[in-house]
Amino acid sequence: MQPILIVEDDAKIARIVKVYLEGAGYDVVTADKGKEAITLALNNPPLLVILDLMLPDLSGEQVCQELKDIGDFPIIMLTAKSSEEERVAGFGLGADDYVVKPFSPKELVARVKAVLKRYKRKELSASEPVSFNNNLLMIDQRSYIVKKSDKVIALTPTELKILAVLAGSPGRVFTRSELVDLALGYQFEGYERSIDAHIKNIRQKIEDDPRNPVFIHTIYGVGYKFTGIKDV
Repeated sequence: MQPILIVEDDAKIARIVKVYLEGAGYDVVTADKGKEAITLALNNPPLLVILDLMLPDLSGEQVCQELKDIGDFPIIMLTAKSSEEERVAGFGLGADDYVVKPFSPKELVARVKAVLKRYKRKELSASEPVSFNNNLLMIDQRSYIVKKSDKVIALTPTELKILAVLAGSPGRVFTRSELVDLALGYQFEGYERSIDAHIKNIRQKIEDDPRNPVFIHTIYGVGYKFTGIKDV
C-alpha cells in the first residue's frame, strides 16, 4: 500500500495525525524537513501528502512545488497560515485542500478520505474523449489526460475536474459556488475564491494567451463559462 506522507516539524502533531490515520487503515511515513519529504516522495511516491507550510529548511510552498513535479498525488496543506490570501495562494500552488491549525484529527481523516475519493472518482468513465476547436483541446477523463494541440497538459485532478465541469456545458455560466459543489464536492470547505486560483492555473496551461482566453471566460460578478466549440 502506498503510504500517506506527513510533512510536519512539530513531533506531537505528526504523532497525533499518524495515529489517527493508521487507525483509519492507512500506512503512514513522516518527515520533519522539506528535503527529507522530497527524498521520501522520490523513493516511494505517496498516496497523499499532508504538508505543513512552516518547515525548518525549505518553505512549504517550495516543497509543494517540488512534490507536484515528482508525481500526481494529492496534497493537503496543514498550517497555521489562516488568512484568506494565504488559503488562496495555497490552492494556487495546486493544493487539494487546506486545513488550518488548530484542527480536529477526526476531521482531517475525513478530509483525507474525501480528497482520495475525489482523486479516484471517474464520473465520466463511460463517455468518450471530447475535443474542441478542431481538436485544439482534448479532454479524456477516463485516462485523466488533457491535450492541447496533441501535447499532453499536466493538470492536477482538481483542475481537470473543474475543466470537465465547465466543458461539459459549453456556454453555461457557472458561479464559483456551483463549481465548488460540482467539482470539489460538498465536503470541501475552502473559500470560493480558491476557484479563481484554480482557473488561473488552468488558463496558464491550456490557453495561448491567458489574459485573452479562448476557452474559459470570466463573467464578472458571476463566475465562469467555457466557450470552446465541441467537435462533431
